[in-house]
Amino acid sequence: MSEVMTIEEMQQRLQKAPFNSFMGLTVLSADYDRQEIVMQMKLRPEFERMAGSGQFHGGVIAAMIDAVGQYVLMMMLGKPLATINFRTDYLRPATNTSLRAVGRVLRMGKSICVSDVEVRDDADKLVAVGRANFATPS
Repeated sequence: MSEVMTIEEMQQRLQKAPFNSFMGLTVLSADYDRQEIVMQMKLRPEFERMAGSGQFHGGVIAAMIDAVGQYVLMMMLGKPLATINFRTDYLRPATNTSLRAVGRVLRMGKSICVSDVEVRDDADKLVAVGRANFATPS
């Protein structure tokens, strides 16, 4: 299998989307054969749960899961997908750390694609997990 979207193309797309650009997501690696992508996001004051807490707001973590889940599928299909459902399970606070998310394709169907995402901190502790469903582009 050959790549549909390269890391550079995905990074350019991230930077063109205003919200994704604001989050500052960086594609660290992408493996088409393993259907896996890794992205990083650094903590900024705008992402804190409370000013000065150093703790990521849960909504920011959820947004990261949504984006990484979409991009691993987009890497495979070469097109953006619309989120139709996703869930996030928070497992521990993410404080004074950057976050690394690994997205994996769970299913590529005719009408719905599903991806799983794990979010870890700098100490490699699992912070959150998520699963997202996307409408498959026709």
